[in-house]
Amino acid sequence: MQEKSALRKQMKEKIRSLSAKQKNEYDAQIAENLYALPVWQQAETIGITISRENEINTKPIIEKAWQEGKTVCVPKCDPQEKTMTFRAIRSFDQLESVYFGLQEPIVAMTEEVASRQIDVMIVPGVCFSKAGYRIGYGGGYYDRYLQHFWRPTISLAYSFQVVNHVPFEAHDIPVDMIVTNEKVMMCDE
Repeated sequence: MQEKSALRKQMKEKIRSLSAKQKNEYDAQIAENLYALPVWQQAETIGITISRENEINTKPIIEKAWQEGKTVCVPKCDPQEKTMTFRAIRSFDQLESVYFGLQEPIVAMTEEVASRQIDVMIVPGVCFSKAGYRIGYGGGYYDRYLQHFWRPTISLAYSFQVVNHVPFEAHDIPVDMIVTNEKVMMCDE
């Protein structure tokens, strides 16, 4: 656990050190690499988080999905149960700010989408191994959700966020692909 915490902290600092210009360029390259994937092109429904602070900006990706007629689902967390559901949004106006500045769907304005209806899941993280294991933000929400998700999973990352190895446990579920500003990596052990 200490190794995970140290890696998480180190990577967050590295991300924060990107200039605004670099970050915008990298974010645009990552988005273009994502849009070129057949799994993106064929997906009718995508699961994705609303980015915050220094994370790769997902708002243009969400807007692109809407332009292409895709259904966009974002997570709604239950902090008591440490679980999440995905709810379809059609506008950023259907979001509210919750704990830690996270933006989540407003339940009264959105409907829940079952995991089997989501064609591709874009999974957030701070640090990734080439095998697809990731260090997330520490809540374990995605690891629990992905145990019952059988469709393709993709993480978006700056190329320096991908390292040879990250510590993982038996319950951790690797992603299938990592899309960086430089390339698309297929993850297989």
